[in-house]
Amino acid sequence: MTKLWTALTRRKTEDVNEGESQLARVLNLIDLTALGVGSTLGLGVYVLAGQVAVSTAGPAVTISFLIAAIASAFAGICYAEFAARVPKAGSAYVYSYVTIGEFVAFTIGWNLILEYVIGTASVARGLSGYFDSLINNTMSKALNDSMHIDVDFLGDYPDFLSFGMVLLLAGILAFGAKESSVLNNIFTTVNLATIAIVLVAGGMNANVDNWRIPEDQVPEGAGTGGFMPFGIAGVMAGAAKCFYGFVGFDCIATTGEEAINPKRNIPLSIVVSLIIIFLSYFGVSTVLTMMLPYYAQDKEAPFPHAFDAVGWYTIKWIVTIGAVFALCTSLLGAMFPLPRILYAMGKDGILFKRLSTVNSYTKTPLLATIVSGIFASIMAMLFNLDQLVDMMSIGTLLAYTIVAICVLVLRYQDEEMTKLVSVKAPNVFRQFFNGNSFREPNSMTSSITKVGIVVFAIFCLVWCSLQKVFDLDSTGGIVSLSLVGALLILICVVIGMQPVSTIELTFKVPLVPFVPCLSVFANLYLMFQLDLNTWIRFLVWLVIGFVIYFCYGIRNSTQISRSRNHAELAANAMQNQGEHENPGFEPDCKVESGRMPPPYEFSEKL
Repeated sequence: MTKLWTALTRRKTEDVNEGESQLARVLNLIDLTALGVGSTLGLGVYVLAGQVAVSTAGPAVTISFLIAAIASAFAGICYAEFAARVPKAGSAYVYSYVTIGEFVAFTIGWNLILEYVIGTASVARGLSGYFDSLINNTMSKALNDSMHIDVDFLGDYPDFLSFGMVLLLAGILAFGAKESSVLNNIFTTVNLATIAIVLVAGGMNANVDNWRIPEDQVPEGAGTGGFMPFGIAGVMAGAAKCFYGFVGFDCIATTGEEAINPKRNIPLSIVVSLIIIFLSYFGVSTVLTMMLPYYAQDKEAPFPHAFDAVGWYTIKWIVTIGAVFALCTSLLGAMFPLPRILYAMGKDGILFKRLSTVNSYTKTPLLATIVSGIFASIMAMLFNLDQLVDMMSIGTLLAYTIVAICVLVLRYQDEEMTKLVSVKAPNVFRQFFNGNSFREPNSMTSSITKVGIVVFAIFCLVWCSLQKVFDLDSTGGIVSLSLVGALLILICVVIGMQPVSTIELTFKVPLVPFVPCLSVFANLYLMFQLDLNTWIRFLVWLVIGFVIYFCYGIRNSTQISRSRNHAELAANAMQNQGEHENPGFEPDCKVESGRMPPPYEFSEKL
């Protein structure tokens, strides 16, 4: 059991013989920002606003996007700090590997694979549906009639257009990071231009009265009218759905070995892309709900329907064509990180090592790109959009949660901490509010922080469970939630009183520990909004991953050889120190012609 625990918690270190990454550093700040914007502003901006407005939040969909943006911003700045700490390919997988341990890292990496595969497949399916709507659903009707699939958990027909589009983009990605980023930049520019046209044309047709429709003029089942027809509960439910629209910016963090000056450019591009994304969503949802009453929106294609309703047919077709380009951008951005995750996990040996093979000509993980392209294309061909989107958020939210926890752990510990600290009960209790006046982290303060983080996460789960069980209008529910909320604040205060790390970084999360703690709380809350079937499918995916890890990864992890190399280096250093202290010692290695042998020969001899 001790050996198993050691294996599960071993943390990633750089090999003493490990050289520079084989991937080409070619992505600048503009490329990274365009990648984040392009991978996020796709299906959500052209479909999501109408869907949430018509049946969930009404015109208050703007507030739903604001709440989702805040939750995403918390996660985004946590990613930015980690990118400044660990500029490596692999995103949250590498971050958790460095901080917590191998088993948690594999879990996060496996979830990210699910996120990016489903993200790629869902965007491809959405793009296919959008294109099909332009030709009066001719393609879907023909395939459904000739090749109908009568299986509950599959789509109605095989979508060969989605299959082909994913394979085509996989080929583009395999050709090179810079070439694919140029294409992404072009598509993203077209996308932002289309959104600008929507904002201008929609603003010219806006009517503020659509935000204050009286209740007696609202159809049955469409709420109470006004700005918030479905109440605060509708706004929060809408926020959980709108969160899907912000998934994708974390792909920037997977480019740590292909970005130019990653410690500066990755954090900056994450922040800039999130600002652009939020302004786009907020503006689009505002003009959409002002152009038409919320209950008159079209769920499938809200913008073409809205411009049809006001008689602006030219703008309708411009927006429709722009939406196709935007979905292509989102498809490229969703697929870009997937081979990088497979490459990072293969390089570490916890997935099949051949996935880390880098082609000498393209400087990309070619096999990982091909495998991920085939996997995502099959998913896009066989599953429909609703089934794919249902599983999209859960892996992402778990990854965001782990990243926020990792930021907290690292902020309250240094690489070398004092261990000779009294851990008697009075000292520990006094240290809850830094009564010992420590100015630098030590083993006790770091342990208090780690325990505090675990307790905070547990009480977050308790609060979310109580919120599901109790009626918020009842006295018992309000008192219970208030008590748990007070405990959460107290734990944040205790964590915040501990001395922080003195390590200098190019970017740091502000207001620690409150911002990472809010990120943990928001992510767990949104996870509790997902249905039971999503959790079941997620657990099945985890079981498959754990079988691979315990049968292959735990034995083939390259961290085993890294740890051995570090141990040999330490032993050599101690032996060399012994030579200086004992002049009579002569190593079994002779100096010939006045020249010392190369270091590796000397190490092997020793």
